[in-house]
Amino acid sequence: MGDSQCSFSLITFSTSGKLVQIEHALTAVGSGQTSLGIKAANGVVIATEKKLPSMLVDEASESFHVQKIQILNPDIGFVFTSLTVLHSTIWHLIDCNKKTARQFKALFKEPIPVTQEVRVIAAVMQEFTQSGGVRPFGASLLVAGFDDKGPQLFQV
Repeated sequence: MGDSQCSFSLITFSTSGKLVQIEHALTAVGSGQTSLGIKAANGVVIATEKKLPSMLVDEASESFHVQKIQILNPDIGFVFTSLTVLHSTIWHLIDCNKKTARQFKALFKEPIPVTQEVRVIAAVMQEFTQSGGVRPFGASLLVAGFDDKGPQLFQV
């Protein structure tokens, strides 16, 4: 049985001992645009390459909008790298974490610490890696933020 015959299941190992869906997700990350983060003593800078998905796409068109840098709250933002620009699971992750940040602020009357937000992001991504019926995120995130510990930069 070849690798492609058992790739339908997330938690089934192939004959070569690999989880094929995880391999596909890692390939998607490796094929994505370049993103980088630089942490300095007084802040963090994140950047990414803006690459058109096709030479047939008109960049000046109002319907075309590529935004790979997202703001979760005024103190935390991230850039994601994946094979596709409009990756639906990334938007699920963004919405989930914006909701978490709002709930934390409403409950504790202060912004969520960067490390705690990164743990939430990592937990959701890990859940999608281990659960049946969903596929793993084919994306890597650089999370930048500022809290009482100063500027911070994480890769998820």
